Amino acid sequence: MDDVFDPWSPEFLADPTPAYAELRARGRVHWFEPTQQWLVGHHGDVSALLRDRRLGRSYQHRFSHEEFGRAAPPPEHEAFHVLNDSGMLDLEPPDHTRIRRLVSKAFTPRTVSALVPYVEQLASRLVAGLVAEGGGDLLASVAEPLPVAVIAHLLGIPESDRAPLRPWSADICGMYELNPPPDVAERAVRASVEFSSYLRDLIAVRREKPGDDLLSGLIAAHDDGERLSEQEVISTCVLLLNAGHEATVNATTNGWYALFSNPAQLAALRADPEGLVPSAVEELLRYDTPLQLFERWVLDDIEIDGVRIRRGSEIALLFGSANHDPAVFARPEQLDLGRRENPHISFSAGIHYCIGAPLARLELAASMRALLAQAPRLRPVAEPERRPNFVMRGLRDLLVEV
Repeated sequence: MDDVFDPWSPEFLADPTPAYAELRARGRVHWFEPTQQWLVGHHGDVSALLRDRRLGRSYQHRFSHEEFGRAAPPPEHEAFHVLNDSGMLDLEPPDHTRIRRLVSKAFTPRTVSALVPYVEQLASRLVAGLVAEGGGDLLASVAEPLPVAVIAHLLGIPESDRAPLRPWSADICGMYELNPPPDVAERAVRASVEFSSYLRDLIAVRREKPGDDLLSGLIAAHDDGERLSEQEVISTCVLLLNAGHEATVNATTNGWYALFSNPAQLAALRADPEGLVPSAVEELLRYDTPLQLFERWVLDDIEIDGVRIRRGSEIALLFGSANHDPAVFARPEQLDLGRRENPHISFSAGIHYCIGAPLARLELAASMRALLAQAPRLRPVAEPERRPNFVMRGLRDLLVEV
């Protein structure tokens, strides 16, 4: 598969869809030696495996590292794994069930609905700033500050403390790339320590003086006497920040770059924003998927297309490929903002379906509407550069003028 799937090459990162098409044409499952993973790229398989309880985000609820045939993480990475492994994204039942239930008590649809005026006003203000400057970097001016401010506002993080949030998040998320190098791991560990320390201090303040914010709600959440531990609260806050804005930042810039590259679709959106924005958000999430890959451990032997995959193996579910599978999407390489049937899996599926999906949709729609209303002639002024990341796909910048 090395001749097709090369997630470190600039050519692949520029546009992985031809490689995905070749991968799907060659079969349903492929061994990829560089990462010691099985690659799965068909929509039906990816969707089914996300729901298959023979696979898991973790194996430690059933096996030790030795029993599972895996080496324990190196001791110098402990701070990252303490933080990461206590979050519900990397837990399995019963811990995942308990934590998600408790988080859901604080992070309700009503909580998200109450954010609508704040999100829309903030998006409008950020876009107004971009317009006043005559343009600039859409990523730095709108795409990044909007979700960071929203999740910080939701959690109750004071504005004066927000500057390190995005750098901490970016450093931690570096560990989710394939085979991260030592310097990336070192930055992730350092960010894990610093972010955890900050939240531990803020939790102590909120315990003394609870506020009307999600952090206070997480501290207070209980069910039949069960509560989140301090580490679970910390890990949940970091997960909500990382997942709640990394994907939204990339979805915004990937989406606008796709619109600029498809002028007829952009013209249709400008002509009917109210009618097309909801389906445009879904189509842009599908078309240039911000999270390209999600991993699962094989807890019990499975079989895919006659290939037996043993317990202890790791499977890489290729969301970007699944979202371009012609068996599910008519003309998948065509951007169609009015696409009616759009079962994309950009928010995952099964028990780990993104709890923040409604908030992400709200933010993406708000920024899109604000840009369409206030910058109706928005256009790029330079070809953007891709970040050298595969798993979390995005741009370094997106320079525009109004």
